[in-house]
Amino acid sequence: MPHSAERVRVEETAVSFPSPKFFDEMRAPDGKVRRTYAELAGLLDNLSPESLVTKQNAAEELFRRLGITFAVYAEGGSTERLIPFDLIPRILNRSEWDFVERGCIQRVKAINVFLYDIYHDQEIVKAGLVPPDLVLLNPAFRPEMLGIEPPNNVYAHIAGIDLIRTGERDFFVLEDNVRTPSGVSYVLENREIMMRLFPDAFAGQSISPVGNYPERLLQNLRSVAPSGAEDPVVVLLTPGRYNSAYFEHVFLAEQMGIELVEGGDLFVRDGYVWMRTTEGPVKVDVIYRRVDDFFMDPLAFRSDSTLGIPGLLSVIRSGRVAPANALGTGVADDKAIYVYVPRMIEFYLGEHAILNNVHTYMLRDPKQRQHVFDNLHKLVVKEVQGSGGYGMLIGPASTAEEREAYKLRVMRNPDNYIAQPTLALSTAPTLIHGEIVPRHVDLRPFVLSGKETSVIQGGLTRVALRKDSLVVNSSQGGGTKDTWVLERA
Repeated sequence: MPHSAERVRVEETAVSFPSPKFFDEMRAPDGKVRRTYAELAGLLDNLSPESLVTKQNAAEELFRRLGITFAVYAEGGSTERLIPFDLIPRILNRSEWDFVERGCIQRVKAINVFLYDIYHDQEIVKAGLVPPDLVLLNPAFRPEMLGIEPPNNVYAHIAGIDLIRTGERDFFVLEDNVRTPSGVSYVLENREIMMRLFPDAFAGQSISPVGNYPERLLQNLRSVAPSGAEDPVVVLLTPGRYNSAYFEHVFLAEQMGIELVEGGDLFVRDGYVWMRTTEGPVKVDVIYRRVDDFFMDPLAFRSDSTLGIPGLLSVIRSGRVAPANALGTGVADDKAIYVYVPRMIEFYLGEHAILNNVHTYMLRDPKQRQHVFDNLHKLVVKEVQGSGGYGMLIGPASTAEEREAYKLRVMRNPDNYIAQPTLALSTAPTLIHGEIVPRHVDLRPFVLSGKETSVIQGGLTRVALRKDSLVVNSSQGGGTKDTWVLERA
């Protein structure tokens, strides 16, 4: 897709087919449209290239009016951009979605038990199933949280599980996002725009709704309020307008009907957290935080932080306020801990993992590290605490000089890196310069945990808009799609 300030170029509409090594979600190997995409294919057949371009431009204009932006960080500051949006939805049938849903719920349940365990008895460490240093020396491990009993024993109230697909029933977990997962606002806005532009498609098919997410999120947050809070007050804590996900913070607060606050709007008094209002202080019961741990309380963590609330940790420890997600959940966000999630599922739930991990090499291990170095041109290497596609080496797209430089970087701190095979991400039809062509996609379902665990019926599909690119992150040139789950297909 071109830059958002440009207009798409009209070309003859045609569908290209991906290499056989990639699973095409719309078309079978013989080129026939799969049943899941049959209704959409019929709709697209009746639209001219010009009308598709017109709709694409209309979508971009709607995003521009709504101010749906994200920040791309680079040396010297950040740049605000409109989120690239692709007009062609990604579709899953009910059977496919049920499989994904069951796997995500199972995984998040195990992660929540793991987080409770490492801040209490540490049974999985004692059993030798997870190396103690990966937990206790993890920069995201918060010893201040040891022994705290969160409501319903939930730490990750909101989780985003990144999935890739390589075949008919082959879904793999790429990573777990349980710290401050973002992107759900794009799920909701993408759907809103698609309903405006393709009303006939929604009239002709039974597509699961996503618009009730804010209501479900608020209900979920209220369910973890401290005991005794009859009408819990929930606020959304943002770092402020310069944060890359600030649009989402504003959007979700408005949709839930709760106050969007910054650190200076809250204070601690008499053992409780209070919000400043024009009518006087209001006690706060739940803080949906979009601020990282280290900035949450300058008395406990970074003393120079102006983003948090002095004394907050003492209120958390007393059980008089519930942060969501809990402090210390970042341990389970770690790409090295990710390797052990299937073991967690077996250890805590007594089940086999429904969704498998991608095979992962731990560069802390000398033998695995040497194998990775010998095959660096075939692999992707990531920082264990990295995000947004930054700090990666994509072996097949790198030069010999880049690989040698990256080896030196790894050797300075091998524990900080993992490696994975170059993934055969599935493709979905995508509108590029007026042409419908296959582009690689992933999927981030959003999982809510409170009194029960549930998944929004859709999720965020990210798409690599550049030809042959496997990097879907918006910060690296990727875009988003609406994700349709068909009630029947």
